[in-house]
Amino acid sequence: MSEFHDDYPQYEMMAHHSEEAGVAKRKKLWGVFWIMLTITIIELIIGFNNHYFNPTLLMFIFIGFTVLKAFYIVYAFMHLGDEKKALKWVIIAPYSCFIIYLAFMVCLGEGEYSMGHRNVMDKQITEQQQKLKEGGEQHEQTGEHHEGETQHHE
Repeated sequence: MSEFHDDYPQYEMMAHHSEEAGVAKRKKLWGVFWIMLTITIIELIIGFNNHYFNPTLLMFIFIGFTVLKAFYIVYAFMHLGDEKKALKWVIIAPYSCFIIYLAFMVCLGEGEYSMGHRNVMDKQITEQQQKLKEGGEQHEQTGEHHEGETQHHE
């Protein structure tokens, strides 16, 4: 019986990697780990100090870092970095176009919705404040007071 018909083939033994190849692969994985850790730490620092940045700039920074981390995951763990240049572009180009489209739509679409919604909310808040102000002025003019209020006369 050949080794391929075995119930439990030992695939790790069939790869025949040398120790040098193993060292190179581990070095590459550690490099990706340190790059992704650095990007994550930078994201955290920016996130905790977000009051120094414009919200639109923050959005682009975080989208950029997310795309960068996704690239490194695909490059190293899905072995896209080991493929031929043409295959890399066939895989990366559609995703890149889609990411650019999404970023564009978030900036235009969500921005328009937010501004329109914010204007409506600001108008409602202003109306409520105006009603409260008018109610307070009427209260002072009539001299009425609510239960629990005490009047202090000197």
